[in-house]
Amino acid sequence: MDCGTDPAGLRVVGMSSDRIIQVGRDILSKNNRIAAENRARFVADDLVVYNLLSSPGAGKTSLLVRALSELKRKIPVGVIEGDQQTSNDAERIRATGVPAVQINTGKGCHLDAAMVGQAYRLLPPLNGGILFIENVGNLVCPAAFDLGEACKIVVFSTTEGEDKPLKYPDIFAASSLMLINKIDLAPMVDFDLNRTIEFVTRVSPNIEVLPVSARTGEGFGALYGWLQKQPAHRRHLVEDTTG
Repeated sequence: MDCGTDPAGLRVVGMSSDRIIQVGRDILSKNNRIAAENRARFVADDLVVYNLLSSPGAGKTSLLVRALSELKRKIPVGVIEGDQQTSNDAERIRATGVPAVQINTGKGCHLDAAMVGQAYRLLPPLNGGILFIENVGNLVCPAAFDLGEACKIVVFSTTEGEDKPLKYPDIFAASSLMLINKIDLAPMVDFDLNRTIEFVTRVSPNIEVLPVSARTGEGFGALYGWLQKQPAHRRHLVEDTTG
């Protein structure tokens, strides 16, 4: 039986490389159509949506827990959580008093636009606020899938090694902001911040970089400042969140 190889090197028994490419294009085309519908719904609800990406253990949920505890005082906020199994992260979010919907992808390695659209219908109204989508911990698959978000934010931790952006360039190139989490651990793991910034700007020259610590709160003022500018008409909504 013939074996095909896709552009990423995947071999599928019984499927030619041209067929693999076509299936991939069809999947992305359908996803992009639904993502456009999501985006239109978010715009109609005056909602800013961020897609959070990272490898497992980088600290996305811990970052959200700290940020949401402060942001919720000023604006409506909600979270869509993506994991293969369990509702652990959604429960951590709900403990802050912020609504969260858990999506379990099973064997899937990323969220898609249809999953997000269905989950959004289960959230209470968030008009005029912010929705965070915490994607499945994976630095490959989520980069290719538009969910209808305003932009992607990649969370990278100091314990992962400075060359991660060079190893997984697509996800960094697709993101508008990189949060370097666990910056409080940098001296203990011999982390080189300047080298990391050099590497990430090679693959994404316009990406913004903010060092933060979900444990100590370091850098969260800068993060709120960044959110305050996205977009300009929502600046007043996050004022005083650092006070």
